[in-house]
Amino acid sequence: MPVVLELFLTFFRISLFTIGGGYAMIPLFQKELVTVHGWITAEQMLDMLTVAEMTPGPIAINLATYAGYHAAGFWGALAATAGLVTPSGIIILIIARFLKHFQDMPVVRAVLQGIRPMVVVLISVAAFTVARTALHGSLAVGILLAALVAAVRFKTHPILLIIVAGVLGVIFEI
Repeated sequence: MPVVLELFLTFFRISLFTIGGGYAMIPLFQKELVTVHGWITAEQMLDMLTVAEMTPGPIAINLATYAGYHAAGFWGALAATAGLVTPSGIIILIIARFLKHFQDMPVVRAVLQGIRPMVVVLISVAAFTVARTALHGSLAVGILLAALVAAVRFKTHPILLIIVAGVLGVIFEI
């Protein structure tokens, strides 16, 4: 099977079966891109995740586009991105059409209430997956803890956190 078609189908499948958005998809990206297909290494995945987080737009689309380009150039980027957005677009159109008629039903509210904690779990798994690759050495752990305190306690803007972390990386690694 051509790589471009494989990219489309891989990202289509990830998008079709993931609940919780882009961050919840990260473990699946890691498994498919690194382990199953070997299109990228774990280190490249971390780099792609870093760039995807820093660039404007949804992280999952940024990751799909970047990974697709890495695997198969322009057409790979297009296929991966199209594969990722197609199921979501179809599903959200269907949900938007019917949910407005059923959103006040107790069973629908109960289902949504039950799914919310699962979304938190999926995002947490993504965080742990990335942390295993990213947190090597005391500098990385120190930046993580300082950024966590700055974000939670002082409500520091994410862009400022990214800039400061990058500067600290340059200062302490050179």
